[in-house]
Amino acid sequence: MALELEALVDSIALARQPDFAAFYDAFFGRIYNYIRYRVSDPAAAEDVTSAVFEKALDKFESYRAEKGPIEAWIFAVARNTVNDHFRRRRLWAWLPWAEGSPAEGDTPETLLSRKESDAELLSALACLNERERDVLAMKFAWKMTNRGIAAQTGLSESNVGVIVFRSVKRLRGEMERKSHGRKS
Repeated sequence: MALELEALVDSIALARQPDFAAFYDAFFGRIYNYIRYRVSDPAAAEDVTSAVFEKALDKFESYRAEKGPIEAWIFAVARNTVNDHFRRRRLWAWLPWAEGSPAEGDTPETLLSRKESDAELLSALACLNERERDVLAMKFAWKMTNRGIAAQTGLSESNVGVIVFRSVKRLRGEMERKSHGRKS
């Protein structure tokens, strides 16, 4: 994957226009997953993802390899597009799990249990502020390192680690509290 990505970046640098199909294939999954962590409605997530690739294609001439890897550039486009989406709609950013299709062999009970768990997580996420949700989205949807998150947000690497640790701890506590309340 790394060599394919490097070849794509080289072809983009030479032509100053991406091989859009290859660019899209290389980044679609990670971009969409990141956006699904932030945008709760699947249809809206698809629209925002489309907007990311439209902006990337329109603004590709602004990418400079010397300033950083193309992954950081497309992630910044995605992050800004999501922020624009929420600014326009004045909604809170949530971190829902992508629903995806049922895995082979999933029973209706398994699917229902998974949906209930997702709903509990969404409810628990409301206790986090936007920065915490954003950091968790980068960490778990984009699969970024603390160093990468720090570079994107301007936070220190250790501060990112603390935010992730405390946010996950708060989520666990909130989910346990809600779980105990339901059993009573």
